[in-house]
Amino acid sequence: MLRRPPALRRSALAACAVTVALSLAACSGGSEPTPAPSPSPTKTAKPSEKPRKITFGAYGSDEEVAAFQSVVDAFNASSTTRQVTLKSWPDHESALEAILAGDAPDAFLTSRIDLGQLVGADALQPVSLLLDERGVDFGDRFSRDAVDAFAMDDELQCMAYSVSPMVIYYNTDLVDFDKMERRGLDVPSADEDGERDRWTLAQFGAAASFASRRGDTRGVWIDPTLQGLAPFIYSGDGKVFDDDRDPTSLAFSDDNTREALSETLAILRDPTVTPTNAQLARATPLQLFKRGELAMIAGFRNIVPQLRDAEDLDFDVLPMPVIDSRATVGDINGLCISADSEVVNDAADFIAYAVSDAAIATVAKTGYIVPANTSVAASDDFLAPEQEPASSAVFNASIRYMVVPPFIDQRMELTEAVTPLLERLVTAPGVLDLDLTTEQIDQASQEVLSPEPEETESPTEDPSESPTE
Repeated sequence: MLRRPPALRRSALAACAVTVALSLAACSGGSEPTPAPSPSPTKTAKPSEKPRKITFGAYGSDEEVAAFQSVVDAFNASSTTRQVTLKSWPDHESALEAILAGDAPDAFLTSRIDLGQLVGADALQPVSLLLDERGVDFGDRFSRDAVDAFAMDDELQCMAYSVSPMVIYYNTDLVDFDKMERRGLDVPSADEDGERDRWTLAQFGAAASFASRRGDTRGVWIDPTLQGLAPFIYSGDGKVFDDDRDPTSLAFSDDNTREALSETLAILRDPTVTPTNAQLARATPLQLFKRGELAMIAGFRNIVPQLRDAEDLDFDVLPMPVIDSRATVGDINGLCISADSEVVNDAADFIAYAVSDAAIATVAKTGYIVPANTSVAASDDFLAPEQEPASSAVFNASIRYMVVPPFIDQRMELTEAVTPLLERLVTAPGVLDLDLTTEQIDQASQEVLSPEPEETESPTEDPSESPTE
């Protein structure tokens, strides 16, 4: 498991800001958590005064952006001295590109995987003291894992907003655990409430085989990517990277990693349970799942709304299957303040409001996010008991098992270098040479993460210019 920075707490944070990420015990308190206050103007603007302008940047689907606009509108309605304008991007890559190019809003949403680049570019104003002054509780009201993920250089760089662990989505008509159990097949155990919140890799494989028993229906698809395979590797006590903080290579040649892959690939390389090339040529795995042609896929919370809209689809979620220990991966989003903002205090006011119960509930109701605000995550605004998936609590329970990856500036280059080999590992027909393929994956990663320095030719001495005796 990767080493994570210690958690941040609210009490006495102002007195220990310099060491906030390193001294939790000395800086923690026992007071009851209170919600962040709703925004309110400190004064009424004079008729001649114009409201101070704040820009807020967010990314996501049209529905997510619309929810963020609702939050902005609510803030603006409560203030006569500040006015927030929403700027949106389609994804976090577009947002990162704009921010690093100097076009950063005063406050903005970012992904944790981009934090290293943003801090390295001095693009952020740490939020620790700013939010503490505004009554934001870093303790029980927010996921400690999510908050920890944004601690860097002894500061809370951004405020955790949402966290989405990878889980398994399954078609409840195709994977019928009650029917499987009646047939004597291995199924995950149900608690007294009928909830199934843990299952083994063997049970995962049994479900894939059961769902593939008729027609062209296939049991499972896992993306042949680092992200797709990582939960299985970590669950088998393997390693994805050779070092948790400063990787120089992938670690697919590690003995535990190979063993975890060997067990996992026995399922993922089985052509009787995975989609055919013809199926994948005409539709994505997600489309196949929505059509009822694929029983299980791995995914994050952001696909819930489109699954709810799919016709004749009944689905639920389970945690990632367990080999030796529980593990998953995921994405964590935070709200940041630009280092170049001229309205830092106003931006902090907006963030304090945006992470409050009422504001986060507005976005959580869309179904796209898992709130880092634990109060909202435990509420019906997120759990939505009348809608699918019925087991939304699985997302909350899986957060504690998330492995947070190291910061890698060359993430895109690494993906490009190893993806063809990962696809061969998972999908290539015939007999797999696991040792050779995993060695090739590690070698390809080293060319990106720790390339050999280029040799430079040393100048040769011209004999005609040699010193005379």
